[in-house]
Amino acid sequence: MWSLTFAPLVPLPLLIGLCLLAAAAAGVALVLAGRSAILRALALVVLAVTLADPSVVVEDREPVKDVVAVVVDRSGSNRLADRTAQTQAAQAEVERHLRGVAGVESRVVEVTDAQGGGDGTRLFEALAASLADVPSERVAGAIVITDGLAHDAPANAEALGLRAPLHVLTTGRPTEIDRRIVLLDSPRFGIVGKDQTIRLRVLEKGWPGRAALIVRRDGEIIGRREVVAGQSVQVPVRIDRGGPNVVEIEAAPLEGELTLANNRAVITIEGVRDKLRVLLVSGEPHPGERTWRNLLKADANVDLVHFTILRPPEKQDGTPINELSLIAFPTRELFQVKIKEFDLIIFDRYANQSILPLLYFDNIVRYVREGGALLVASGPEFAGSQSLSRTPLGQILPAAPDGSVIDEAYRARVSEPGRRHPVTRDLPGSEVEPPRWGEWLRMVGARARTGAPVMTGPGERPLLMLAREQKGRVALFLSDHAWLWARGFRDGGPHLDLLRRLGHWLMKEPDLEEEALRASVRGGAIEVERQTLGDNPAPVTITTPDGTSRTVALEPGRPGLFTARIQSGEFGLHRISSDSLTAFASVGPENPRELMDVVSDPVPLQGLAEATGGSARRVGRDGGPAVAVPRIVPVRAGTGFSGADWIGLRISDSGIVRGVSISPLFIGLLGLALLFGALVAGWIGESGRRFKRAGDAAA
Repeated sequence: MWSLTFAPLVPLPLLIGLCLLAAAAAGVALVLAGRSAILRALALVVLAVTLADPSVVVEDREPVKDVVAVVVDRSGSNRLADRTAQTQAAQAEVERHLRGVAGVESRVVEVTDAQGGGDGTRLFEALAASLADVPSERVAGAIVITDGLAHDAPANAEALGLRAPLHVLTTGRPTEIDRRIVLLDSPRFGIVGKDQTIRLRVLEKGWPGRAALIVRRDGEIIGRREVVAGQSVQVPVRIDRGGPNVVEIEAAPLEGELTLANNRAVITIEGVRDKLRVLLVSGEPHPGERTWRNLLKADANVDLVHFTILRPPEKQDGTPINELSLIAFPTRELFQVKIKEFDLIIFDRYANQSILPLLYFDNIVRYVREGGALLVASGPEFAGSQSLSRTPLGQILPAAPDGSVIDEAYRARVSEPGRRHPVTRDLPGSEVEPPRWGEWLRMVGARARTGAPVMTGPGERPLLMLAREQKGRVALFLSDHAWLWARGFRDGGPHLDLLRRLGHWLMKEPDLEEEALRASVRGGAIEVERQTLGDNPAPVTITTPDGTSRTVALEPGRPGLFTARIQSGEFGLHRISSDSLTAFASVGPENPRELMDVVSDPVPLQGLAEATGGSARRVGRDGGPAVAVPRIVPVRAGTGFSGADWIGLRISDSGIVRGVSISPLFIGLLGLALLFGALVAGWIGESGRRFKRAGDAAA
């Protein structure tokens, strides 16, 4: 390829001035001398051209290919139904067509859910990255194979920054139907025992009507209702316990809909206790009474009501009540009117001295079975005729006294079930034998009935019993010497750890459940933890968002804990179940944006594509993986790059200059000869005319 360039020997303004002056002189000469001045004008032209220093530039160019980006959507929504097969077929056809277009290089980039970090399909980020090293004039175009559901589409063609046509080939079928749940308002925190309201809407495409909703909390069905599609719905949910309450709302599936993953919405509501109300009844003043009171009063979240029986019936001496400074024990108000307001009732060395009628003990039994908690910290009175085990409470206590009281120094030990129970597992000092804590001096002999003895005393007798009673929980401490640890007797012991864990277990703290299934996500993998008192828990079954299930065996870890690590490359809510327990793990967001709206549609990207001169069209067809991919043709001029059955690429015929040859035209002998020849020709011409005029005059 050659071109003509100029490199003036004098400054350009001076050259222009000289050329204008020469043109004026030539014009005057032509007027005065006529055609005889043409050769003089020619000499001036040669002089001007010489001063302009023209050169012939010859470039050695190597053609380079234009680049077309092929972006393939491999996200979760584009794997539904037949879309995977349609995408494969469309990609194969596009690549085949591109191989037939001369001067074009294709770059294929695949977009997955992981690349979006859970924020939907990021097609245009991938497109920009694939063309980042290509000059804009060498970009022939971009072809995107997708279901039309891109979550990073720019607002307009200017924001896209593509100076070439964008073509969108949409997979899917025109007759798709789907039902989905859209959350409008979902609370993240709630007071235990109170209702929280979730606002949502059920949307349907291709199937208007009504939908049945099922509401679950921690895997248990708590409500059913029917709603009208498209209308806002309020779903009240009772916060049952502290910690995470996983609420799952599921809409009944439609026949033939694309996916069931978006028929379900999951909200994790953190249960917060407003105040933990604890009733502590001490049967008599004793050294350990202060330990319980100090422990409970140290927690700002505990509202403690404490009564100590200072004047039992056997101490009646006839003193009039109005002369006593003691407060009467409000038995009816506490154990009948307001009993359900307490989260925990503690009897500390309480003996049945006819202060509480048997009817009130029946109320306590009913309170526990309906979800309440009871702790009995017993002393020698528990072995006698006034034992609480001889009241209706005996039917829910996990052990019955055998009538003996052991008065000897001993070290409390964590039993084999206790090493698995979260209340006593890893109790500081229990990792060695004998335990690294102080001795106790007394305990009550008893026979276990239900539950688990998590701590034992001399002769492997049960010392601390934990049991469940229907919906409630019961703990029985068969010693009143836990206070010795608090006082540092013989180096003391972990009384705060033990008593605090015990109280939290009774009040259903999720971290202290002895039978629990937990799941969390770390580094894209699901970590499963199974807490159990058993030896061989059942394998866990994991159900992925697309409905497929698989079974994974658990590996033993610390006592009572079994774990598994499950790799998952799919975003969305995973359901993990084992025995009758259920847990949830959300890889990416709890309600993935990718699966919220899954009906394929070329319209959302059509305006953007047409603004670049390209097009958006559906290539998927009903009835299977068949696709109709248009022809791809090169276009070297024009602004339209699509037709009814074809799409075009902008061809630039770009090249790389490998070398340049410059040949000056009027430098050296050639320029001097032309200038000299023009001057001589002008002189000869003028001389010939003068001789002719002289001859004519002589004649």
